Amino acid sequence: MERLGVIGGTGLIDMTLGEELKTHGLELVHKDQVTVETSYGDVPLTCMELTHGSKKKQLIFLQRHHNSGSPSRPPHMIEHRANIRALFDAGCEGVMAVCSVGAIPEDFPPGKVALADQYIDFTGHQSTFHDDAAVFTSVTEPFDSNLNAALEAVLRSSQSFDADERMHYTYWLAQGPHFETKAEIDAIDRLGGHMVGMTMPREAKLARELNLAYAAVCISSNWAAGREPGNASQDLDHHSVSSQANRRLAPVWACMLDLLTS
Repeated sequence: MERLGVIGGTGLIDMTLGEELKTHGLELVHKDQVTVETSYGDVPLTCMELTHGSKKKQLIFLQRHHNSGSPSRPPHMIEHRANIRALFDAGCEGVMAVCSVGAIPEDFPPGKVALADQYIDFTGHQSTFHDDAAVFTSVTEPFDSNLNAALEAVLRSSQSFDADERMHYTYWLAQGPHFETKAEIDAIDRLGGHMVGMTMPREAKLARELNLAYAAVCISSNWAAGREPGNASQDLDHHSVSSQANRRLAPVWACMLDLLTS
């Protein structure tokens, strides 16, 4: 891929690549901070110009919680239309979103990095570019199958998982900004949700409307409410959730750099 967009959240605060570039044969030529104007608001992007042998590559990073220079915008206040439009206007061939999630099933323990292959959104919050005329977009398969196949191979290799390790889960979109109750997690489990978060499906819907290839790499940062082994009453804390996700970035770096060099 020549031009890759990467969206970071609480699991990827900024783009501070170093030695990871060299291991993939990449060299940083130039790095710029730019602001893209869209009809939905201004969006700050980090644009990295790279070389891979004789080929030029571009990595465009967006912090989804951008908030006047700080990654602190609450999830229910994010203008996803501005974010996705900015990446589309920047000419990205595909987008890899990085998400920090609370995990429900036993085979998705904190620290594991996997992929979303479906989502469930019962929030009732619209996420569309089509407010003036009825346009109905198919999201039967909401994530790009080619991106997911490439990312699955990298995640298996980077985490030493064998072919039997489960790598695809269903993301349940919670409204936020509060974490879920134990009762809500039990209900989500029964309805087919495997991980909970507050943002990603809204991006996926907008990317599909623009025919922009999109995939979500999900870091299990914590057990969902009531699922902590041995302590079902364990409180969730935003800072500890974020720090766990940021300790598991090696597979994430491997994913984005493999997409750029493949």
